[in-house]
Amino acid sequence: MTFLFDIGKVLLDFHFEPSLAKLLPPGTPDAMQRLMVLLEKKDDFEAGRIPVEEYVPWAIERLGSGVPHDDFLHAWRNIFTPVEPMWRVVESLAAGGHRLILFSNTNGIHCPWIFENYDIFRHFPEAVLSFEAGSIKPEPEIYHHAIGVHGLKPAETRYIDDLPANIETGKQLGFRTWQYDLNDHPAFERWLAAELMDGEPVNR
Repeated sequence: MTFLFDIGKVLLDFHFEPSLAKLLPPGTPDAMQRLMVLLEKKDDFEAGRIPVEEYVPWAIERLGSGVPHDDFLHAWRNIFTPVEPMWRVVESLAAGGHRLILFSNTNGIHCPWIFENYDIFRHFPEAVLSFEAGSIKPEPEIYHHAIGVHGLKPAETRYIDDLPANIETGKQLGFRTWQYDLNDHPAFERWLAAELMDGEPVNR
């Protein structure tokens, strides 16, 4: 079977704000506003419309702290924790010979860094990454890109993501989908068991 896996909140949990907040000048009164400005441009950054060499100095200037380039990269990257129950699933699927493909909105600061620092990604020889594809989920373009580049048949491809809008586009294009909830991993395991038995399609 072929599986498309989102990264954030599926394979890796993440929290941007606490890490980036450490870069703000002490006592910054509008700290949350400054962080939100950075994240408002994240979609353009992750769609590849803003290159790393442009985004990073812009973000440092908006933070107002004059932090070194490498300190910003460190803060931007060190936001992740493994979703260990899902890692165990991936290990099992890989051992079973299933085809595993990453399908994620991400950026040139996180990649290839996460692949070099989290061992789980060795099980994903294929990937569709938004900043390389030039579009982001839930835009249909990135799904069509995945279908074309990887020769996918949506009706035979299981797609796991945490965001309702992303899942909805997947459903519209015929993928067999599951909206993953970090707080209810057993529900995902039940769905997966049914899929592996090749039962009736179950979308959620």
